[in-house]
Amino acid sequence: MYYVVTIATLVTMALALVRAVLGPTVYDRVLAVNMFGTKTVLLLSVVAFLAGRPDFLDLALAYALINFIGVLAVLEFFRTCKSRDDAARRRPDA
Repeated sequence: MYYVVTIATLVTMALALVRAVLGPTVYDRVLAVNMFGTKTVLLLSVVAFLAGRPDFLDLALAYALINFIGVLAVLEFFRTCKSRDDAARRRPDA
């Protein structure tokens, strides 16, 4: 049964990668990468259970924190770049 969960998680990870490549906007791509990171945490947890290695759960939690902070940093970067571009467009050329 857990092997089915592992395969289903891998399929959803592949679909997230497809959305990250084909996403029409930057925000779709960031959301897809966030979903891929979340599925990676789930996959690490399932593998930890199957292998009987509870120390993998520490790795999964660390990866979840890094994924969360990374997505926030990328979104802040794009928001800052967009506001800087908008300000440059509003500035009249001399």
